Amino acid sequence: MDALDWARWQFGITTVYHFLFVPLTIGLSFLVAGMQTAWVRTRDDRWLRLTKLFGKLFLINIAMGVVTGIVQEFQFGMNWSAYSRFVGDIFGAPLAIEALLAFFLESTFIGLWIFGWEKLPRKAHLACIWLVAIGTALSAYFILAANSFMQNPVGFRFNPETKRAELTDFGAVLTNKVALITFPHTLAGAFLAAGALVAAVGLWHLIRRPGVDVRDYRSAVKVGAWTTLIATAAILLTGDIQGKIMTEVQPMKMAAAEALYETAQPAPFSILTIGTLDGTEPVWQIEIPGLLSFLATGDFNGKVEGINDLQAQYEAKYGPGNYKPIIPVTYWTFRAMIGFGLLAAAIALLALWTLRRGRVPTSTWLLRAALLLPLTPLAANAFGWIFTEMGRQPWIVFSQMRTADGVSPTVGAGSVITSLSVYTALYGILAVVEVGLLLKYAKAGLPDVVAPPEKPPLDDEDRPLAFAY
Repeated sequence: MDALDWARWQFGITTVYHFLFVPLTIGLSFLVAGMQTAWVRTRDDRWLRLTKLFGKLFLINIAMGVVTGIVQEFQFGMNWSAYSRFVGDIFGAPLAIEALLAFFLESTFIGLWIFGWEKLPRKAHLACIWLVAIGTALSAYFILAANSFMQNPVGFRFNPETKRAELTDFGAVLTNKVALITFPHTLAGAFLAAGALVAAVGLWHLIRRPGVDVRDYRSAVKVGAWTTLIATAAILLTGDIQGKIMTEVQPMKMAAAEALYETAQPAPFSILTIGTLDGTEPVWQIEIPGLLSFLATGDFNGKVEGINDLQAQYEAKYGPGNYKPIIPVTYWTFRAMIGFGLLAAAIALLALWTLRRGRVPTSTWLLRAALLLPLTPLAANAFGWIFTEMGRQPWIVFSQMRTADGVSPTVGAGSVITSLSVYTALYGILAVVEVGLLLKYAKAGLPDVVAPPEKPPLDDEDRPLAFAY
């Protein structure tokens, strides 16, 4: 393995690790804001206790997300300097806005939310957590806009003198059709992860600690399970639209996702395909006729181009080379993404069934499912991210720059192996700390709370001195 291979492994490991925290942070911020809103509106202490419990889990998770996210930006300059130089003019604007606007909202108002429980008026304090949630969503959008340029480059011109992509239309970068559909799809994945965690914690307490805070934990399970089911529906809807756009801008990725080697009309959807060891043709398949045509084009009789035909087209357009992604990786990550997401929805539906007509679940099988529930959306999100990035290969910026051309020319394999070893060891320690803290506070359950007093409006005489001359 050379420096390119090690750099790709390092990027994959650090990115997937970071993305374990991102969807949970985004989804939990909105769910905690919703629970606190319910408390402010109803004055029911049940919602205050749930806000405190899941707010603590949210704070543990967001801290890890920030720490691991910083490493990502360092990595671009360290291992991918040629790529950074090529896209620096494009990436600079959205990433700067992400830091100045979105991260500002998150970092400022999360501090006010943590320390403002008994110091701010209730509605002002509630506004803080909503601004944090909005900040996490904005942050996701600007990062997805930058990533979408790699999938579908728009709003730029290539300068042959500097050999760089130069920004010509920032609006086109922000309204890239890939970004517009990837954003709601990613948000739905975030709500799937957060809903599953909330439901799992509630289920665990209902089954392991029967009779303790039953009303509160039933509410947690209902909120989490319904969030999971609604998020699953949103994922299916946005995923369907995303598939059609992917077919339009990256047809090779769609063909690889289905292991469709030859162009077909109508094209079947592959439930299972086993190919040759070199990945050039299928050996055995289970298919649903016409379904891939509908997913790709909206027509059950639509034409879908196959891998071998697209390879010939790309060779004619871009020159000799292998333009196929690793088919088994693309094929199976696509199915793992869908399978783990649907498994989370099935467990959530089962949890709701056990709560019908005031019942309380006692099944040990459901307890085991509850332990699995928070992990399935994380796996779905991780496999989805791997599919998105691996399906674009061999391009780092589709049709503009190959991955092999983006690596740092002066960083050797030894340097990358060293930094990869350090990151892996450090991330392993952080994972133990993260999981330990989440389990500790999730098992501790609902805290005993005393609702902070509502602060009356201050009279002019009581207001602190703000200005004098």
